[in-house]
Amino acid sequence: MAAEPSEPPRQTAWTEGVDRLRAAARTEPGRLRIIGAVLVALLILFGAATAWQVSDRAASADAVLHGSQPLSADAADIYRSLADANTTAASGFLAGGNEPAQVRERYEKDIRTASQLITQAAANSAGSATARRQLTILSEQLPVYTGLVESARANNRQGLPIGGAYLRHANEQMRDTLLPAARTLYEAETAQLGEDYRAAKSWPWIALTLGALTLGVLIWAQRRHYLRTNRVFNRGLLAATAAATVLVLWTTGAHAIARVGLSESDREGAQSLHALNEALVAALEARGDEGMTLVSRGAGSGYEDSYQDGMRKLAGEDPEAGEGGLLAEAMELADDEEGRLPVKSALRNAGFWSYRHGEVRKYENEGEYSAAVAMVIGSMGTTGETFDKVDAGLREAIGHEQTQFTEAARAGRGALTGLPAGAGLLVLLGAAGAAYGIGRRLSEYR
Repeated sequence: MAAEPSEPPRQTAWTEGVDRLRAAARTEPGRLRIIGAVLVALLILFGAATAWQVSDRAASADAVLHGSQPLSADAADIYRSLADANTTAASGFLAGGNEPAQVRERYEKDIRTASQLITQAAANSAGSATARRQLTILSEQLPVYTGLVESARANNRQGLPIGGAYLRHANEQMRDTLLPAARTLYEAETAQLGEDYRAAKSWPWIALTLGALTLGVLIWAQRRHYLRTNRVFNRGLLAATAAATVLVLWTTGAHAIARVGLSESDREGAQSLHALNEALVAALEARGDEGMTLVSRGAGSGYEDSYQDGMRKLAGEDPEAGEGGLLAEAMELADDEEGRLPVKSALRNAGFWSYRHGEVRKYENEGEYSAAVAMVIGSMGTTGETFDKVDAGLREAIGHEQTQFTEAARAGRGALTGLPAGAGLLVLLGAAGAAYGIGRRLSEYR
């Protein structure tokens, strides 16, 4: 008795699907369906990648404009406010028990500004662990500093020499703890700004590569259509090609414009602001050292050395010559006359300040302490007058550069507006066109 033939083994769903695909690929309608599916898939992938990558870069540009740069500016304001408060405290102390009201008000405004910005940064910043740690130090140690200053004032009003010791301790607290924490915070926020710039300016290579691949397949499909039918155009495929081309050009052009705007905001705004902030802090610290030299009454050689270092950092090796240092760097970075003029004024007045400081040292060395103090805290023909002009010039320049940054960054960010939604609409139109074009060819086989 013959054995019954065994049944062929059952195929898996995957194997069966592959076999059907192979069978379909042997017929022209099957090939057309495969081509249509590939075109639709490529168009959808291209649109999705474009929307994803453009949204990512737009978010980074938003962070530059509304996040990291404002946080970096706030950190710089904290630093400047603290340094100015320390400088003002020294000036007020030199005035003795009759501290001018405007000096007291300036000190209180600086402390209030620093406190508000520290609280605001702690509440709104999702920054690095380094930034959070520095904000904790600032919030905890600022009351310690203000307490020391108040003790110095109270003793100074009574004419007690210990007031100077309290102020020196306060100055050490500021220079050794608060200002280093504020600088580290500023550096952390500035580093985050740099990362956001890099992310915002990076090219969307995945989207552009998929765009080029999609166009290549569309052109190949139309050439195949022409060779097999001798028809020049397939309207559906032509519409899909037009949609993909528009999206590739839009994506490329928008990112090119965004990169230009963001690069301009960095070069002509953020970098200038960094140089100006450094210059203003150097001026404030030099002014504080100048005052502390007199507060120390003959024991202030360390403060004098620090003052000289600060002035060299601010205005070069020869401040009276009016060239070099951070002010010269800020001048080079300024891209228009409106930005250069206040820096020129600051540089010129830094030279006058250095010259008048020489007069202060001469008075003190000759034992004319009261004349030296008057030369530092007076309003006319004094180091105080020239410092105020340096301070005013730098603050004016900072305001101008901040405006330039904002305008350029907004222009760069604006170039990406509407592109994610436009990408979705264009690929849907392209996919519909590809499906229609392939469908028209398939109808010829019915």
